[in-house]
Amino acid sequence: MAEQIRVSEVFRSLQGETSRAGRPCVFVRTAGCNLRCVWCDTVYARSERGSTEDVDALAARLHAMDTKLICITGGEPLQQTRAVCRLAGLLLERGHTVLLETNGTRDTGPVPDAVVVVMDVKCPASGESGKTLPGNVERLRPRDEVKFVIAERADFDWAVDFVRRHRLENGPELLFAPAAGLVKPRELTGWILDSSLDLRLQLQLHKILWPEAGRGA
Repeated sequence: MAEQIRVSEVFRSLQGETSRAGRPCVFVRTAGCNLRCVWCDTVYARSERGSTEDVDALAARLHAMDTKLICITGGEPLQQTRAVCRLAGLLLERGHTVLLETNGTRDTGPVPDAVVVVMDVKCPASGESGKTLPGNVERLRPRDEVKFVIAERADFDWAVDFVRRHRLENGPELLFAPAAGLVKPRELTGWILDSSLDLRLQLQLHKILWPEAGRGA
């Protein structure tokens, strides 16, 4: 039987986050999520069932969009581990760079090695901290990326402690993003500059370019 995947939306835009911000990117947003972050900006992806698609056909459709960078996001993609890993593998075979955005609460072990894992580690103000699987953190490589969404100073201090406890300073790219409407980017910038860590400020470029877009941007 053909592998099926539940998808909330597929669209082409600029990558608004990660170290690849600003590059053309095709996004595959899977449906469903196991977390309920208080500042979630894609609630529709966790609440809608989405459309059911054949993985092989979806891979062919994504490849036809003629964009090298493809981001599999959610929701939480690894709620559909087998389908997502097959999709990623097919895209890699076609020469794409594949990013997988995950909340780190589902095992990343089965993810194809060439996929760049972007792990969103939840800080306390999200209401979902402490659920990241330790094995996923240990599995991070220098080419992977870790994101912390910062809603208050306590989140920043918690994230810095997490980085140091897990010795991530010289490992994956460390992305610190202000939670929209809760922390001003300039304020977070000051905290980053005052720290002794090599952190990257991450702004959501797509929200700057298309602030009126509720989805598909």
